[in-house]
Amino acid sequence: MTPSKKRAVEAEAAAGKAKVRLAGIADLHCTKTAQGSLQPWFAHVNERADVLMLCGDLTDHGLPDEARTLAKELTAAVRIPMVGVLGNHDYESGQQQEVEQILCDAGVHLLDGETFEAAGVGFAGVKGFAGGFDRRALEPWGEEIIKHFVRESIEEALKLGSALARLQMPKRVALLHYSPIRATVEGEPLEIFPFLGSSRLEEPLNRYPVSAIFHGHAHHGSPEGKTSRDTPVFNVSVRLLQQRFADQPPYRVVDLPLDPPLDSKKGQGPGDQL
Repeated sequence: MTPSKKRAVEAEAAAGKAKVRLAGIADLHCTKTAQGSLQPWFAHVNERADVLMLCGDLTDHGLPDEARTLAKELTAAVRIPMVGVLGNHDYESGQQQEVEQILCDAGVHLLDGETFEAAGVGFAGVKGFAGGFDRRALEPWGEEIIKHFVRESIEEALKLGSALARLQMPKRVALLHYSPIRATVEGEPLEIFPFLGSSRLEEPLNRYPVSAIFHGHAHHGSPEGKTSRDTPVFNVSVRLLQQRFADQPPYRVVDLPLDPPLDSKKGQGPGDQL
């Protein structure tokens, strides 16, 4: 089946659904010796969700062997579409391109300023970067190295905005590793807030409205918050989810209502929207 035909089939299937179920997880930190340990997490994900989102730090040290282990875990258990972004740990060994290729070969659609469509939803993703939040965000002033640091955050935000601008789907979701808001890093030590995300990532999310935002990185943060435009933001770090939802698998399932066809809207009252 050609890619265009596959998208048409998926869109047709999504048209008959009232909602799409999104499962988000981050900070797997898969090691070379983790084989068999992650499969139980995903044992029921195919029944619980329509799309699996992987929000960075998929490997522990960014090693190809770690990526191969994770690839085996995913291919053994997951049958639904997978989309994700890399995290800072995936860059640790300077072999992120090989890590990305291994995971892509396993069926994960990794985004770095690209887009992906599945189950009637458009996804845009970037890793993001640090820099701090709101009025306390680091500014590009002083030493050249500080300017480079801030420029990286700005470039990630621009890349995210460009991806969102290309999405034509009425329902859009953003994936990041670093947080775009302060609320979902609350709970971490105050001293490390500037290294957990950047408000610069929020600007394109407000300019090109999305239905939901998912990220990781803040292991001890808060599970959810909202942008200044009231868009829900979900921190799906494994450790955080294990702490807050100990009786559930360590991924967050969010129901995203889909717009019904125009001829089916007549006579319907307002429903609960995400």
